[in-house]
Amino acid sequence: MNKNVGTSPATVVTVGASTQTTIIGLDVSNTTASPITADVYVTRSAVDYYLIKSAVVPVGGSLIVVGADQKVVLITSDALKVQTSAASSADVVTSVLNIT
Repeated sequence: MNKNVGTSPATVVTVGASTQTTIIGLDVSNTTASPITADVYVTRSAVDYYLIKSAVVPVGGSLIVVGADQKVVLITSDALKVQTSAASSADVVTSVLNIT
């Protein structure tokens, strides 16, 4: 879980050596009094791969990026990151399954 995610990328998951991580849930919740936008992406070998880019999260609302039937599999050294359009504007809850 990450609190007060904002305009700087927050690394919410980093995959360790000899590990495969499956993201089974990821929720971005707006904690401000204004709409925000959110980017969620995976950095692999210094390249960013977006799951969502500039997605609007309404006041009092949340955005389910990964859940239900969708899963995201990450490999060693991958980093899952979240960034929003306003400082300290979102809480991020991530559920993972690690296989070593």
